[in-house]
Amino acid sequence: MDDDDPQVHASDEQRAVAVDLRHFVRLAHLVLDREDVLNDAQVSLVFVDEPTIAEYNERFLDTPGPTDVLSFPIDDDGVGPGRWPDAGGRGPGQGSDPPDVPTLLGDVMVCPPYAAREAQRRGIPVEREMELLVVHGLLHLLNYDHMEADEAERMRRREQELLARFRTRGRDQVSP
Repeated sequence: MDDDDPQVHASDEQRAVAVDLRHFVRLAHLVLDREDVLNDAQVSLVFVDEPTIAEYNERFLDTPGPTDVLSFPIDDDGVGPGRWPDAGGRGPGQGSDPPDVPTLLGDVMVCPPYAAREAQRRGIPVEREMELLVVHGLLHLLNYDHMEADEAERMRRREQELLARFRTRGRDQVSP
């Protein structure tokens, strides 16, 4: 990863399950690269506890209780033209153009305790379950969906392709 790659911000705001943030940032970089996301893009990965994700699930999806992953796309086009930092003409000390505004893709919120239970039920390591959730959440930010059967199959297939590539490239390599 270099300075021209999309920016991935990650934070672990829960303590129930150990999370290797660098591992998931590398995975996010691979997904963004393979999906041809612009280099100025930014995305956040946030790992939260069950009460937090339950609050967001109810507030934004009207669904009570915790869930495994939520995606919050940012549909904003960014800052409009005008004087930087406000919206007037050219100001003192500033060039005629405002600085480039990054493309904000959105946030992916993952609940490791929920993922740990699902991983145990499926008989897989919790890290593998969280990898799937991160990829799933990122694909939602990139307009993948699973409301219809054909969309769900397309998304599921892409998840598996991306995870296979990540796992065969190794934990430390994500470039093509």
